[in-house]
Amino acid sequence: MPRYLIMASYTAEGARGLLKEGASGRVGAIEQMAKASGGSVEAIYFAFGKTDVFVVVDAPDAATAAAISITVNAGGGATTRTIPLLTVEEVDAATRKAISYRPPGA
Repeated sequence: MPRYLIMASYTAEGARGLLKEGASGRVGAIEQMAKASGGSVEAIYFAFGKTDVFVVVDAPDAATAAAISITVNAGGGATTRTIPLLTVEEVDAATRKAISYRPPGA
């Protein structure tokens, strides 16, 4: 199943919600969302700085990962950035593909 890194930053409204229900409440909501979407959560880490939460999630496909991102962003409590994660094998396969490309100015 494809894996994605979701980086979330809380809005002021989202930070107030985190203060109200705690991190464990948010973990439960994230895990429930992933499961209902046909996926699962591998890891959740809270941080401080520009990004407040890092989530590694397995999702059935890119459309599901996009739907999760759009839904979270539309909720108003956080903004997200979703990054597809590749395995070593997938990168190795990519390095073996012949791609025709001309750099700018060449």
